[in-house]
Amino acid sequence: MPKILTTHTLHPRASAMLTGAGELVVASALDADTLATEAGNADIIIVRAPLPSALFEGATKLRAAIRHGAGLDMVPMEAATAAGVLVANVPAVNARSVAEYVMFAALALLRRFRMVDRDLRAKGWLAGRDHTILASELAGKTIGIVGFGAIGQAVGHIAAHGFELNVVATTRSMRPAPDRVGFLSIDALVEQSDIIVLCCPLTAETRGLINRERIGRMKPHALLINISRGPVIDDEALIEALQKDRIGGAALDVFAMQPLPPNHPYFGFDNVIVTPHMAGITEQSMMRMGVGSADETLLVLANKLPVNLRNPEVVEHYRRRFPADA
Repeated sequence: MPKILTTHTLHPRASAMLTGAGELVVASALDADTLATEAGNADIIIVRAPLPSALFEGATKLRAAIRHGAGLDMVPMEAATAAGVLVANVPAVNARSVAEYVMFAALALLRRFRMVDRDLRAKGWLAGRDHTILASELAGKTIGIVGFGAIGQAVGHIAAHGFELNVVATTRSMRPAPDRVGFLSIDALVEQSDIIVLCCPLTAETRGLINRERIGRMKPHALLINISRGPVIDDEALIEALQKDRIGGAALDVFAMQPLPPNHPYFGFDNVIVTPHMAGITEQSMMRMGVGSADETLLVLANKLPVNLRNPEVVEHYRRRFPADA
């Protein structure tokens, strides 16, 4: 019976799908050594935590790494390709969950929720109400979306049609924009937006994209919301801008170092919302991601290639490694 290793517990529906197809095992820990050891005799690994490159060197039976989500930065693609391991993901399944988080974060920052809640509890009714004098509405503002894939498009749709925001976006392709969305360069978007939402993947091009120079271009009241990956932002530059009240605030769900250390400066700002990489996690999205991952796993176990391979080169290596499946 094939071994299916998952880094995390799956949705019950996904677990039920896989239990009949193989031995479903949840990793006992997420450190590199444990994952590499426990994947040693695995046929499939379902990924919700970063995998070490060494895992692919020792896992001689491994056929596929199935991403439980969209971003592929948790899988060392060169190591997987060299080992002939298929890599697949389940894109778009958590787009709605992430988009709703973006609107929640924007509203919480504009309505000064952290300060209202803190002072209401500690100092009383009127102290909480005092913050509302500086609260603001969403309608009529400009939201700039960096990266216009499934998540960016979901954010844009809700922003334009649900909250009457002006929507601009930047994307590599600059394809024809959908209704009520305008495309701008990254620098023009940063300058014109009241709310900047980072939805782009982490690549060599996007690492450090929001740097000191671009933060300096932002409006003094602008909000920055990051649901992409932590290294897209230059943390030192953002912290400096927050300390100097150069921008209105930030909502950060992802960080260069995770978990974020409890003494990190981001925790010290009233106008910063910090969440533990949870934007895409809801009961509904966990079901969709789990079932999507199970579907991809079952395809591999049935000797069929996943339909959404991101690196076609791996197919050649896979067929050389498992010729009976070709």
